[in-house]
This record gives sequence, structure tokens and C-alpha cells, in this order.
Amino acid sequence: MILLKRPRYVHLGHTADQSFVSFLTGPANVRPQPEVVPQTGDMAVLVLQILGLLMGLLGWILESSCTSSHAWKVKSHVDSVTSSSWQFQGLWMECAATSSGAVQCNTYKTVLGLPGYVQACRALMIVALLLGLIGIIVSLLGLKCTKIGSASKEAKGKIALTGGALFLLSGLCSLTAASWYAARVVQEFYDPFFGGIKFELGAGLYMGWGGASLAILGGGFLCCSCKRAVSAPAKGNYGYNYSSAGQDQKIYKPAPASTDTGSTKAYV
Repeated sequence: MILLKRPRYVHLGHTADQSFVSFLTGPANVRPQPEVVPQTGDMAVLVLQILGLLMGLLGWILESSCTSSHAWKVKSHVDSVTSSSWQFQGLWMECAATSSGAVQCNTYKTVLGLPGYVQACRALMIVALLLGLIGIIVSLLGLKCTKIGSASKEAKGKIALTGGALFLLSGLCSLTAASWYAARVVQEFYDPFFGGIKFELGAGLYMGWGGASLAILGGGFLCCSCKRAVSAPAKGNYGYNYSSAGQDQKIYKPAPASTDTGSTKAYV
């Protein structure tokens, strides 16, 4: 009769559990996951870009109306008894109106004969319109919701920043022109030795100030929306690299040597 001996199993206990956990969570296998930018941040950036573009567009429209306006300054009636006629001037022509509703406008006959500040205001307003137009096109390309141009977030942020800078320059040019012209009108009005017709501020100047303010605000919004998201490791978020067992890698641990002829392998 042949007696079969039962194989002895060695219980590894708590040591094997710690070894297995340390194998999974070792420093070589722990990899922090990059933080994903939440969707709400992208939505806030998109809202800022749209608001900036709309403000810049509305400001450019007001700047265009200001440039073509004939009422940068209007004749003052502070010293006249009756107001049966009106006279107003702009950057390109001067007009006269009567109480019957007849209006007659004449362009300036010469360019070199105009005062220097008028010529400077012309140039500033033209530059403001050109910068604003380019800013509108560039800002459209830099919106996160548009697929025109580069699809990279970093590139789109730089494009939006460029559009915002163009809006800022456009608003500054318009603000400088309107303020310079208004300063000369106020200076001539309060000058007791000025012998010409005294004028007051017209509606064209207010349109210029409004357009400049909107363009500057829109450019500021676009510049603030170009912040790049920086990837940072999230706390408590780890990824584990599980490696498959190789051909020479043993998944069991030999038991201590024994004098018995039975199996001495301990399975985990």
C-alpha cells in the first residue's frame, strides 16, 4: 500500500500582502496624472472673448460714425439773441442750417490751410479705424468656438491677445483725437481775445469718446481671456503601471527546504 503525503502550504501572511502592495505602489510605478482643466474655465474664457469682440465691434462702429460726423463742434448761441441759424463743423466739411430746414455743407477747400490739430485728428481717426478693422478679423480667428486657422489652444490665445492689443490701440487713437479736438474747442471758447466764431462740443466728439471706451474695454477683455491653463498634478490622483509577468518571472515563492519527499512549493 502506497501512502500519499499531502503537500504542505506555507502561509506567507502579512509579509506577502505588504510585498504585493509595495510592488503595485512602488515609487517607480506611481505616475501623477495631469490635472484636466474643467469645462467651466473654458466657458468663462469663451464668454470673455465674445464680450470683448462685441464691445470692440460696437466701438469700431461708433468710431466710424464719429469720423464721418459733421458735428464735432457746433456754433454757440450764448451771445446771440436769436437762434435762427446753426453752424457745425467736422473733420471733412462744415455745414450751415436755417430754421426752415435747409442745410448746406461744403468740404474744406484746402488741406494745407487747415489747422494742424484738425489734420492730426484726421490721421488718428483713420489709424483707429484701420486698427479696429484688423482687430475684428484677428479676434474672430482667435475665438475658441471658431475652427478657422490654428486649432491649438496656445496659438488661439496668442491670436486673441493680438486682437485685444489692436482694439486697445484703436481706442487710444480715437480717445486722443476726440480729446485733443475738444481741448481746442474749449480753449477757444474761453479765450477772451479770440475774435472768431465760438463753438461748443458737438455730438461727434461724444461718439468718439464712447467708441474709444468700448474699444478699450473690449481689448481688455480679450487680453484677459488669453491665460493659458497650466497642468498641475491632482492631489490623491495616481496612476499605476501594471506590468505583465515575464517568462522567467516566478509567481510563487519556494518553501524552506524539507526532508520530506513531497511537494515543497507554496502558492500565493
